[in-house]
Amino acid sequence: MKKMLLGTTALAVASLMALSGCSSRTGTEGGAGGAEAGFAADSLIGVALPSKTSENWVLAGQLFEDGLSEAGFEGDVQYAGASTTVKDQQDQISAMVTKGAKVIIIGAADGGQLATQVSAAKDSGAIVIAYDRLILDTEDVDYYVAYDNFKVGELQGQALLDGMKAKKPEGPYNIELFSGASTDANSAVFFNGAMSVLQPEIDSGNVVVLSGQTDIKQTATADWKAENAQSRMDSLLTSTYGGSGVELDGVLSPNDTLARAIITSVKAAGKPIPIVTGQDSEVESVKSIMAGEQYSTINKDTRNLVTEAISMVSTLQAGDTPEINDDETYDNGVKIVPAYLLDPVIVTKENAAEAYKDDPTLEPLTQQ
Repeated sequence: MKKMLLGTTALAVASLMALSGCSSRTGTEGGAGGAEAGFAADSLIGVALPSKTSENWVLAGQLFEDGLSEAGFEGDVQYAGASTTVKDQQDQISAMVTKGAKVIIIGAADGGQLATQVSAAKDSGAIVIAYDRLILDTEDVDYYVAYDNFKVGELQGQALLDGMKAKKPEGPYNIELFSGASTDANSAVFFNGAMSVLQPEIDSGNVVVLSGQTDIKQTATADWKAENAQSRMDSLLTSTYGGSGVELDGVLSPNDTLARAIITSVKAAGKPIPIVTGQDSEVESVKSIMAGEQYSTINKDTRNLVTEAISMVSTLQAGDTPEINDDETYDNGVKIVPAYLLDPVIVTKENAAEAYKDDPTLEPLTQQ
C-alpha cells in the first residue's frame, strides 16, 4: 500500500525467462530463505486463486496452468469456491504445502486471513509470492507481484475529473464514490490513490459528494459483487438524486463489474449516464466504452502479470534473486514486502485502439 499500511503466453514467458539470469542479480534482495539453493526444474508450484469474480481471475488460472507447464514445472492451480472462499483457499494452500510445493503463488481471497497457512508454507521451505493482492500481517510472504495499484487509483480519479470536465466544462460536479470489498487489501489502495486526486477538488468545493458518503466503510462493496453495487446505487439515486434538477455528474467505480452495475442502475432509473470509471478491461466494459456509456477502464494485462510471476519462479528455481523495483512501499503491517510492480494504463474511447492493439480479444472490439 502506498506509504500506508496461449502461444502469446509461452513466448512472453520464454522471453522473461531468458532475461531472468541477468536481471535477477541486479534486483533488490528479497526474504526468500530457499532462493539461494534453488530447486529442481520440474518442481511442484502451487497457485491459489480466489473465486472467479471477474474475467481477469478466470484468465489468470488458465495462463498459470499453461505457463508453468511450458516453463517445465508441475503446476497445481486452484480456485476457491464462491460461497466458502476464505476457508477453501486456506485448505488449498495447506494441501499445497503437504504436497511439497517449492513456491506458492497466492491471489488472496482475504489477505488478512492467511497468516497461519503462509507460516506453514515458510516452515516447509516454500517461497511465498503474493499475486495482485498483498498478504497482510505476516513476515512470511517473500515477494509481491502486481500492477501499481495506487497508480491505478490515481488514474481513475484523474479520468473521472477529465471526463466530467469534457462533458461539462464548469463545475461544481456531483459525484458518488464506490470502493471494493473490505476483505481485499487492494480496495483501500485503489480508493486512496483516487482520493489523492479527488480530495483537493472536494476541499475546494469544485467536486461534491452529494450523499456525504466519503468514508471507505460507507463506499465498500461486499465481495466485489455487482448486485451489491447496483443496490447501493439504486438507494443513492432515490435518496440523493430524486429531486428535479439534481444531476449526478460522475461515479468513481473501482472495477468494470461494478461500473456496469452502476450504469444499469442509472439507466433503470431513467437518468442520464454519468462519467463512470472502471478497471480490468473486461470485454463487456470495453464494448460499453466504445458505445459511449462507461467512460474509462484500466488496462492491467493479466498475461503480463502471470508472465512476471512465472519469471520470478524460474529465477528462484535457478537459485537467484528475482528482480524487485519497489522495496519501500508495500507495508503489510509486519514488514515491507519486496515488490515488482507493472505500470497500469488508463483507457478511454479515444485511446482504446492503441491500448489494445496487441490483444487478440479486445483489439477487434475497438474496430467496430
